[in-house]
Amino acid sequence: MSSSSPHKSPILEPIKARKNRPLSWSDQFSGDPNEALKHVILKMRLQSISNSGSATPPSESEPDSADSFTPSPLSGSTDYFSLLNDELVLDVFSRVTDRKQHVSNSLVCKRWCMLCGKMVQSIVLLDWEFLESGRLSFRFPNLVDISIVPACIKFEMNSGILLHARNLGVYLNSGDFETGGLFVTKETILDSATIDRGVRMLATGCRNLRRIALMNLSEEGLRCLGNECEMLQEMELHCCSELALKGIYGCQNLQIVKMIGRIDGVYDIGFSDIGMTILAQGCRRLLKLELVGCEGSFDGIKAIGMCCQMLEELTLCDHRMEGGWLSALSYCANLKILSIHSSMYIDENPGVEQYLGPCPMLEELHLRRCRLHNREGVMSLFLVCQRIRELVIEDCWGLDNNIFVTASILRSIRSLSLEGCSLLTTEGLESVVLSWNELSRLKVISCNNIRDSEIRPELASLFSVLKELKWRPNSKSFLSTGLHAKSSGIKWWRENLDGNFSHSWNFRPARSEFIEKMPTGGTAPQRGTAAAAAANLRRRKTASTGGAAGGAGGTMLQFYTDDAPGLKISPNVVLIMSIGFIAFVAILHVMGKLYFVRRE
Repeated sequence: MSSSSPHKSPILEPIKARKNRPLSWSDQFSGDPNEALKHVILKMRLQSISNSGSATPPSESEPDSADSFTPSPLSGSTDYFSLLNDELVLDVFSRVTDRKQHVSNSLVCKRWCMLCGKMVQSIVLLDWEFLESGRLSFRFPNLVDISIVPACIKFEMNSGILLHARNLGVYLNSGDFETGGLFVTKETILDSATIDRGVRMLATGCRNLRRIALMNLSEEGLRCLGNECEMLQEMELHCCSELALKGIYGCQNLQIVKMIGRIDGVYDIGFSDIGMTILAQGCRRLLKLELVGCEGSFDGIKAIGMCCQMLEELTLCDHRMEGGWLSALSYCANLKILSIHSSMYIDENPGVEQYLGPCPMLEELHLRRCRLHNREGVMSLFLVCQRIRELVIEDCWGLDNNIFVTASILRSIRSLSLEGCSLLTTEGLESVVLSWNELSRLKVISCNNIRDSEIRPELASLFSVLKELKWRPNSKSFLSTGLHAKSSGIKWWRENLDGNFSHSWNFRPARSEFIEKMPTGGTAPQRGTAAAAAANLRRRKTASTGGAAGGAGGTMLQFYTDDAPGLKISPNVVLIMSIGFIAFVAILHVMGKLYFVRRE
């Protein structure tokens, strides 16, 4: 009777009311676990149906889950993001700064994968099969920079040993340590035919390449790359034979070439004057050339200088040049920057100084991690580079006072940077720096034998007229508080100008704010001494920034300084203007004569 009663049971009422409303997440997971799992599966199925546009109803095997779940109105809505064209989507993706997010976006769907691939412009290839299958050019059609060097070396995919040396990363196998000192041999590099086939597919699929790094490429592969990729401007070659460089004639727009013939402990491929000559004749528009581990002599450098008339920067790294190559630098008529890195010597036999002509346009000389123990070789290098304006020496072995004094022949130096020169002392630095009248920037870092307490007033006076000074010869001379305010730095400088001091500074002093002080005793320095030379240098450089001179001579001298205000014109312009003025006056005289004659 109780079951047929029209009155509702108070116990069953809340349960029935709970079934009439949609289930919340808390109700679903607090009940039967199987019920919650069915709900998740149905939710994913409805979402896939809405994305695909299919009207197929859910399976009848899940009637309970269908009854217990009421789909949201948004679950069956249209995917408005798919209505956007590719250009708008690429514009949205380009505003994402985090590159890792592009990888996550490429996993959403095939369309996003293709669009994210179009945004990739630089890549390093590790799997050669990815290139041979054609997936590389299909996946990344807009590549601009690519390196296929790691993929050209055979290695185990699960190798945990990574060797990185000079832009070359190689995964080593367990048996590579028994190859006689070289980790990469001819047996571990793909053959030239396989590499040519892959490069041909890359060139036909990615025609917008501007930089590429290659390894063990033949003449045919280089020629195909030059014909297909007309915009190629930078090339890096590893383990390429000298005869293979004949194909580089097709790369007419090459401007930067890096030729790596030898890397210590990795591989060793000979590259001599023959390769330099072929390279110079094939790339006549070179602006920057870097030779790593190359062997050569006077003839190779001469061929580069005569053929590459536009060459502005030359870098020699770990070179094996024969004696006399320095004298060939005079043929590089437009060379502006010369860099020598990681070399055991400069030139073992430079020859007679009469044949060491200066490089006419050279402005900068960079020496990094070189061994400068041979005084004759360093002296010959400075003779060739005697017109440079900037000298940079970093972490060079053997640079002591006897070697550094040869730099006094560089009369046009305006900027000097010394870093890691532990054998150079304060006396050696002072003897050279005081002889440079145009020095305006000085940087001394990590030179342990240069001490603040050994600085004399002559060198301190020179520091007062520099435009930029960075002085940190050792860690002890670095102030913890620093000289942040210019006024405090100038005050400290005035107080310690004539005495011994044990501080360091890093600031740019203003020339007009320094006070010219006389040495102790009030008398002027004797003529011919270092103090007199420093005083004359200080007066000469501060004359352009001071006020008007008392006499007419001091006023006229200001017109002949580089810092004088006003319009600066060349002598040719002055000559043309003078001739034009004379012609104009002559025409006026002729016109005046004709006018008076007709009037009479």
